[in-house]
Amino acid sequence: MTRIADPVDGDHPNEECGVFGVVAPSRDVARISFFGLHALQHRGQESAGIAVSDGTHVVVQRELGLVSSVFDEPSLRSLTGDSAIGHVRYSTTGMNKWDNAQPVALPRGDGLVALGHNGNLTNSDALRRRVIDMGHELHATTDSELITALISHEPGTLLDAVCSVMPLLQGAYSIVALTEDELVAFRDPNGVRPLVLGRLDGGWVVASETCALDQVGAEFEREVGPGEAVRVTAGGIEARQALPAMGRSLCIFEAIYFARPDSILDDQAVWQTRHDMGIELAGESTPAADLVVGLPDSGTPAAIGFAQRSGIPYSEAVVRNRYVGRSFIQPDQELRATGVKLKFNPLESVIRGKRLVVVDDSIVRGTTTRRIVQMLKDAGAAEVHLRISSPPITWPCFYGIDMANRDELIAVGQTEAQIAAAVGADSLHYLSLEGLQRAVGRPADAYCRACFTGDYPIPVPDASGKERFEAAAGAAPSR
Repeated sequence: MTRIADPVDGDHPNEECGVFGVVAPSRDVARISFFGLHALQHRGQESAGIAVSDGTHVVVQRELGLVSSVFDEPSLRSLTGDSAIGHVRYSTTGMNKWDNAQPVALPRGDGLVALGHNGNLTNSDALRRRVIDMGHELHATTDSELITALISHEPGTLLDAVCSVMPLLQGAYSIVALTEDELVAFRDPNGVRPLVLGRLDGGWVVASETCALDQVGAEFEREVGPGEAVRVTAGGIEARQALPAMGRSLCIFEAIYFARPDSILDDQAVWQTRHDMGIELAGESTPAADLVVGLPDSGTPAAIGFAQRSGIPYSEAVVRNRYVGRSFIQPDQELRATGVKLKFNPLESVIRGKRLVVVDDSIVRGTTTRRIVQMLKDAGAAEVHLRISSPPITWPCFYGIDMANRDELIAVGQTEAQIAAAVGADSLHYLSLEGLQRAVGRPADAYCRACFTGDYPIPVPDASGKERFEAAAGAAPSR
């Protein structure tokens, strides 16, 4: 299924998913999972779910909506146990329906296996045929169900089953899985999606980002390594290198946009990394201007860094409604025509007569950017100079980001001047790849940068055409 662009903001890559797990026999694991997922809500707002094990049974609650709307006090009190996993979802290609909410749960032996997945497999077609040949009836349109089905058919412990299935999976995945007596976290050999371990009083926690550890009072221990599977118990962790690590190819958009600013990636604070992107950006291209403005919230750290380097004053000039895009209620045609004002509202008293440097993290299609530029000029901005704290996106993502088909990407085949003209800006400059690498402080081969370069670290479907791998409901599934 091809997703319809966000009617309010279609110019950012959309969030992926977030996973969480906890083993703590002396604690309320459902409540801990609720707050862990709440911290990861930025990674997916379409559905949420928690699976809990009491050592004998696995119980799953999942539903469409935000964490705070899916769970309430009665539901959390009913989810009792010693271990739990949780998931927040943004669908990339699988339809937004209840069957695709996670954790997925399937029979395994005399019990259940529940699973939550962040990422996207690139060999879903082959796996789908394999699972159907095994006699499994598919209900969802996600590759997460395929992974769960494969694990459900493997004998032995959950850790054994996971290690047997991992060689069959191709693509990006950070996963938590739960049975009656085991919780296992595992990660693809390229480490495309983040996954971290933390110590908790009375147990252990695993999560997509360190901000979730902070939220529940856990202390960061280490990352789950590429190709590693980890059994998490109250007494500690048992790690197994299921697949050889293929270096590190962390999605660079985690640092640019996806991760929460207060998270730590590769021992670096995300906020500081984004701030440094703004410093590099100002060093490459600083126009004559009166104010530096960051589009909240993702553009703010880079805008502050840009102002620091350029000497141009920073000002808040756009107010964001943080609740837009968190509802299934779509605007009618008249409201849709107001465009970005559903999400952003300019401070005219700050903007009027000023030459603005407007810093944002990325441009995908250009449609929303055009509306933002027009909104600022309607509010009285004398000039609008766009500065983007990432390089131009010119290739689609196959690893779990809902981006766009290549023919929809505004930067493909166009110069900065042409893009500026297309969106109505007075000038535009993207951060160079070299500037981006200086800001993140790691070598280029530590990241997946395929959306900028077209160099995919994991084989992708129809790589020659680099066409977006998309699935219709009931066809090739994707997370």
